Amino acid sequence: MNDTIFDWDDLRLFLAVAREGGLAAAAESTGKSPPTLGRRMIELERRLGRDLFRRLARGYEITDSGAALLKTAEVVEGQVLPLLADTGRSVPTVKVSAGTWVTYHLCNHLPRITGTDRIRLRFIAADQVLDIAHREAVIGIRNHRPDDVGLAGRRIGRVRFAVYATTPAQVPWAQVLGSTPSARWLKANRSSEASIEVTSPRNALDLALAGEARAILPTFIGEGIETLKRMSPTIEELDHDQWLVMHHEDRYLPEVRKVIDRIYVLLREACNRR
Repeated sequence: MNDTIFDWDDLRLFLAVAREGGLAAAAESTGKSPPTLGRRMIELERRLGRDLFRRLARGYEITDSGAALLKTAEVVEGQVLPLLADTGRSVPTVKVSAGTWVTYHLCNHLPRITGTDRIRLRFIAADQVLDIAHREAVIGIRNHRPDDVGLAGRRIGRVRFAVYATTPAQVPWAQVLGSTPSARWLKANRSSEASIEVTSPRNALDLALAGEARAILPTFIGEGIETLKRMSPTIEELDHDQWLVMHHEDRYLPEVRKVIDRIYVLLREACNRR
């Protein structure tokens, strides 16, 4: 056993399973799923060449070899945990990827996402889809059900769009230069009318708030700003479902679970706003 090299993650998971006496309870404390924990324990036993647990109907019972490793792991734990605290890793970072409007909405309701927990959020406002499977983001808000291996999804609701402005006067359109569905719709249906071109969707909102243009906005944005008035029915061609997407393992991490649940409630309320 002395010639075997461990990383801290191996020992951390082993400690949890040994102390909890099973996979289900250890999943709660580690944020890993029971199947992942079971696989990691098997891999650890294969590297050591000995059984660490007896798999029983009522849980995992530690063997003599497991008990010997437990003593070593507890010594390492006492040395590692203070180092992790010193580097600030005790405050986890949760990366959230979403388009412009969802990011805008989340930033305006930050206290509802963080609550009283010590969680560091990183918002990645990106209209292109980031690779959650490779951890470019931890949580993503998408307009379709995830179909990649290793990803899990939760449907939030239906997003709708309409035209908004601060005045009923015939001001120009705010035309976003890009390939978003709303930008394509405006170009296809109102190209003959006067417009002001912008490169950012947020600038379209700025023009509308200044009374200089009409903008196509999600209803959860437009209806939440008192000075804006809806100038059209919802545009059915732009309706789409909204999904909360996460890696199937990361979603068990306590800080990620909290952020997922709070974002879901917040965006669910927004989708119900007509």
